[in-house]
Amino acid sequence: MNSKKLSVLMPMYNEGLTAAANILETDAYFRRLEIDYEIVAVDDGSVDMTYDKALEAAREHIKVIKLEKNEGKGEALRQAFDSCTGELVMFLDGDLDIHPKQFAALFDVMKDKGADVVIGSKRHPDSVLNYPPARKILSAGYFFIVKMLFGLPLRDTQTGIKLFDAAVLKKVFHRVLIKRYAFDLELLVLAHYYGFKIAEAPVVVDYKGKYGHITPKLIFKMLWDTAAVFYRLRVTGYYDKRKTK
Repeated sequence: MNSKKLSVLMPMYNEGLTAAANILETDAYFRRLEIDYEIVAVDDGSVDMTYDKALEAAREHIKVIKLEKNEGKGEALRQAFDSCTGELVMFLDGDLDIHPKQFAALFDVMKDKGADVVIGSKRHPDSVLNYPPARKILSAGYFFIVKMLFGLPLRDTQTGIKLFDAAVLKKVFHRVLIKRYAFDLELLVLAHYYGFKIAEAPVVVDYKGKYGHITPKLIFKMLWDTAAVFYRLRVTGYYDKRKTK
């Protein structure tokens, strides 16, 4: 199926009850594919037993990293990337709202379209969502804002499964300033700005809501971070100045 090594990066926050099971379920899926892979699970400063439980799943090809305090999913993924060795890199939320078996759909789109990045998209017409109505409305509103500000050729940026050629992340990751709320957006804006091809794939989402709840404060911070990306891209030329570095 794939001759390149795959690194699966799994950020986790307060997943103590399911951390080991989710890592082992992910491991079992990729083991059946008979491909070269590794799993890097990151405890993003949880206040429960996530790290200890994740360690129970550690194997030769499964790494477990602990952040001493909650830094945000973006920072957790950045540190996981620093520890991985794959030529392909997949982001997979550790709560398994999206099952790792959906890697196959993303990989097929990457191969068929010659894409550098493939993102799972909740707004893809073939996606199947078990998703709260309020989150659907917020997702649609945020999509409209992103489309208006950035003109990305995408219908979604926030879904927790993404597949990258590692070269994209090596080029882009150290330029990303946001650690939390609009991390995915800044990463994809930069990948698009630097000329990488991004495609979308359908997803099946079984929402569990473990990695943070939507609150007015979170919405404000998400919009603030989004405005900051726009300011750096369109006003200050920050990304332009760093494009050749």
